Amino acid sequence: MRALRILLVVVVVLGGLFVLADRLAVNFAEGEVADKLKSHEGLASTPDVSIKGFPFLTQVAGGSLDDVEVGIKDYEAATGTSGRSIRIDDLQADMKGVEFSGDYSSATASSASGTASITYAELLKTAKSEPTQVMRGVTANVVGLSDGGNGKVKVAVEATVLGTKLPQPVYVLSTVTVQGDTVRVHADSLPSFGGVRAAESEVRSITDFEQKIDDLPGGIKLDKVQAGKNGVEISVTGSNVKLAG
Repeated sequence: MRALRILLVVVVVLGGLFVLADRLAVNFAEGEVADKLKSHEGLASTPDVSIKGFPFLTQVAGGSLDDVEVGIKDYEAATGTSGRSIRIDDLQADMKGVEFSGDYSSATASSASGTASITYAELLKTAKSEPTQVMRGVTANVVGLSDGGNGKVKVAVEATVLGTKLPQPVYVLSTVTVQGDTVRVHADSLPSFGGVRAAESEVRSITDFEQKIDDLPGGIKLDKVQAGKNGVEISVTGSNVKLAG
C-alpha cells in the first residue's frame, strides 16, 4: 500500500511538471508567433496570439497546431489608392490547422475565419465631405454616418439650396454590402433637398460610396458586412493563410 501511495505521488508530481512544461512551451510559442506576425505584416504593435488545445507539446511533435486565435488592433489596411489606408479598429481571426517550421519562422493556416470592425468615423473619410453640386443651385455632402437599425447605415447629408443651408441634415438609410475586396454603401431611397429633387445619378454621387480594403494579414478576404452600433462589422475568411514566412 505504501508503494502504491508513493507511485501515485510520483505520477501526480510528474503530471504537474508536464502541465507546467506544456504551459511554458505554449507561452513561448505564442510570443514567437506574435513577433513573427508583427514583422511579417509590418504591424505597429505586437498582436495577441493564443494557441488553443492541450497538450501543446504533442501538437508541436506533429508539426501542426489545431487552433490559433489572433487579435490585431488598429490595423492600417491598404485601399488601392497610393498613400491612403483605412484603419481597422479590431481584427480577430481564428486559424485552423496551422503548419509551422521548428523555429516558427514560417506558419500557414489551412483555413481562417473571423471579424473586422471599422468605425463610422473612419468609413466617413471615404464619402464626399466637400459640398458638391447635385443640380443648379443645390450642393450637398455627407457629414455623418451612424447605426440606422436593422443592419442599415444612416447617412446624414447636409445640403445648401440657393445659397441657404438647410437647418437640418437629410437622413438616408443605406444598405452596406461586400463585393470582392470592396465595402459598398448604397442608399435604399433617394432624398429631396428642401422639396427639390435632383436627378438620381447626381444624388447617388453623394449618398453612395465605396471603400476598397486590400492586403489584409495573411491574405484573408472580406466575406460579409453589416452595420453595427459603432461601425460596420465585417466577416473575413481565408485559406492557406500565412502567419509568418
